[in-house]
Order: sequence, then C-alpha cells, then structure tokens
Amino acid sequence: MVRRNKASSILQLLCLVCLLAAAPACARAQAPSQPQSPSQSHRPAPAHAAPAASAPAAFSAAGAISLLTIDGPIGPAYADYVERGIARAARERRALVVLQIDTPGGLDTAMRSAIRAILAAPLPVACYVAPGGARAASAGTYILYACHIAAMAPGTNLGAATPVQVGPSGPGPPEGGKDKPPSAMEAKAVNDAAAYIRGLAQLRGRNADWAEKSVRQSLSLSAGDALAAGVVDIVARDLAQLLALADGRVVRVHNADWRVAVAGAGVVDAAPDWRTRLLAVIANPSVALILLTVGMYGLLFEFMSPGAVLPGVMGAICLLLGLYGMQLLPINYSGLALICFGLACMVAEAFLPSFGVIGLGGVVAFVIGALLLMDSEAPGFGMPLGFVASVGITAALLVGATAQVALRTRRRPAPGVTAGLEGEIAEMLGDAVREGWANVGGETWRVVSDTPLRDRQRVRVVGRSGRVLRVVPFDASSASARAPPAS
Repeated sequence: MVRRNKASSILQLLCLVCLLAAAPACARAQAPSQPQSPSQSHRPAPAHAAPAASAPAAFSAAGAISLLTIDGPIGPAYADYVERGIARAARERRALVVLQIDTPGGLDTAMRSAIRAILAAPLPVACYVAPGGARAASAGTYILYACHIAAMAPGTNLGAATPVQVGPSGPGPPEGGKDKPPSAMEAKAVNDAAAYIRGLAQLRGRNADWAEKSVRQSLSLSAGDALAAGVVDIVARDLAQLLALADGRVVRVHNADWRVAVAGAGVVDAAPDWRTRLLAVIANPSVALILLTVGMYGLLFEFMSPGAVLPGVMGAICLLLGLYGMQLLPINYSGLALICFGLACMVAEAFLPSFGVIGLGGVVAFVIGALLLMDSEAPGFGMPLGFVASVGITAALLVGATAQVALRTRRRPAPGVTAGLEGEIAEMLGDAVREGWANVGGETWRVVSDTPLRDRQRVRVVGRSGRVLRVVPFDASSASARAPPAS
C-alpha cells in the first residue's frame, strides 16, 4: 500500500509539472499556415510608398479573399483569432480580409488587441455585419470603425458603444427625480472611449460626430440609416455583392493608396479552428467556474482514495484549465478569493467532519464569490444567477452527503478495541500450533489458540489480552467461542 501511494503521488506531481509547462506554450502557439497555391507564390507584394502629390498612387494585389468570422462576445480567443488570421492573410498575399461579425460586444482589452491588428495590417480589412439580424454592438462598433471598409447587411444594426461598466447604475429612478452626475472615474472612461472611436472615425473618413454620440448617448443605427449617415460604406445583401461593390475602391493602407481588386477572386473561409473554439469555451466565466470546482473535487477524491489516479489527473487538468480561463478574464480577485476559500472549506469538511458546519459555510462563501467574480458587465461575460444557484445547490448536496458519511462513520465501533473485535472472522497467515498470525479486519494480529490451526483457515476472535487475540476455529461450538481469554 505504501508503494502504491508513493507511485500515485509521483504520478500526480509529474502531471502537474507537465501541465504547468505546457499551458503557456499552448496559449502562444500559432496555427500552421495554409500552403500557397502556385498562382499566389509569384504574386508581388503591394508597395506602401507615399503617393505623389499630383495623383494618388494606386496599388492592387489580385488574389483570394480571407474570410474571418466572429459570432459571439469578443474575448481573448477572438482577438487572437483576428491577429493570426490577418497575419496569415498577409503571408499568403491575400487581396482582402473580410471580417464578418455578429457580436453583442465584449471585453475592452480584447477589442483593442483586435483593432491594433487591423490598424497594423499590411492589406485592407473589410468589416461586414452579417447575416441579416446580426449586430455590431458595443465593441463591434469600434472594430467596424477601425476597418478600411465598413459594410452591413440589410436588417442589421450597430451602435450602443457606451462602456457598460459606466452605464446606468440600476433600473430604479434617480434620487430627487434628477439624473445623478457621473463620477470622475465614469467620466474619464466615457471620454476615453469617445476619443478613441472619434480617432478611428477620422482615420477612416467616417461620421465622427455620430461615433461619439454612440458612446455618450448609446445611440444605434440600422444598416440603411448607417449608410445615409456616412457611418458605413456599403450595404450588401451577401458576400458576393459586398465584393462587387468593394472592387475598385481605393483605401489607405500604411499611408499609401491601395486599390482593392477583388473581381472574380475566390474566398478562403478561415473559420475559427479548434484552438480558438477551445479558448473561447475556457474563457467563458461559467465554464471556468465549473472547471475550478471539478478540479478541486477531483483532487479531493484522489486524496481520500490514494491510488485511484484518474480523479487526481483529471482534477489537476480541470483546475489548471480553470485557472488559465480566469487569467484571461477581468475577474474580481475578492470574488476569486471567496471561491477558493469556499472550496477549501468544502474539502476540509471531508477531512475534518463538522457535520456540515464548515461545508455549508464554504457553500455560502462559494456562492458569494461567484456572484462577485466578474469585474466587468461586458455582454456575454456575466455570471448568470441561475447558474450560480445551480452550482451552489450541487455543492450543498455534496457537502450534505459528506456529512452523512461522516455521521455513519462516527456511529461505527472504533477499531482496535475488544468490543469491535470480538466475534470478528479472521484468516490465519500460516500454520500455528498454539501461537501464530492472522488477518483481522485488514490488520495483522498475533493470535493464540488451544487448537492447532492451518494456513488460510478461518477463525473467530473470542477475546483479547493486550496485543494478543484469542481465537477458535470458525466451526467451533458456541461454548468454545465463549471461552475466557488467556491471562
């Protein structure tokens, strides 16, 4: 048993070390680029020299179109996906990158990372809000303004770009019937966001006044109104019409004019790969919380039953993935501390049974921490109250089951005393004429008997004298079984 426990501990330690070493490398890994076609390999790169004063120099690069798709909240996974997609398109000499989006918004840091990649792109990037019914709200509006070409499908909308953490404080009426003036921090955040989107609008020659109003007043526009207001350049029913309307346009790429030549170009669908989808799932606050919980319980079961291996390995993997997801999110560290404290109390309940007191306290701390966990109210990154309640109820049931097991264990007779050994059936560990050794309840005891005993013979414990047990053959008469213990 000692060797088995030692091997299990070594295996757990090796798994933890390997996972800790592999997680950062996985986060920085780059997807392999697609092989270039022969028609692409000899195509020259567009020049980016400043145009002459008399007439703008126009450059073109005929080739395929890279189609990137964002369908959901903009987080670290999608920001990395946009960066890698633009870099791959540049390596493969694409004529245009089309970023098709349908998003309710996202995290400020992820949005700015994607915009930096768009502004630094060595080729044009077109943002296309599609299909019909899609939206480019909040962070999506900033990304649309940053792209060289802005397009929308009929039946779509954009806007409402006010930072949500500085929006209205609640549904209740303001005090005294007057609007509550924003705090200095709120005003600073709004001014920063307004200046940022105005700068993007001026860079691309779009309606800067409406862009600022979308931040300060949370305005929104439909596709037709956005085209009339000069917010977008194109309204197209599908990707084919978008390319037809974009062909021949001249846009500024790195202070040089670039003529978009996409007539008859093929479309390479660079949909999010498994890595992006996995990171998007891990970066979901609800999934990260589940991974943390499962990881802690997996390690708990491994420590309670050493040698099981599978709970420990799976628990370590889930715990590391949960911690990785947490570091991608704008979390409240007080909430995270409460979650860790709650999980620690639930684990302690299994080793220091308090009949549910410590465990239920841990459940309360866990639920409060989960409600405080997210430091941002960005769309798609909140912690649903129903989900937190479900996890809390599940944790309470597990704590109740642990307390019940502990209560049953307490009611059992304590091993190692005569009351718990008399009447026990044991097995001899060798031949014995008068004294020998027997396996009693999983323990090895020295035994004495008035009858010669054989190896593997079953015997009954009838008494105890110090560290020696008195036994009789299992098939002995009841009178023999009640013989007085040896003095």
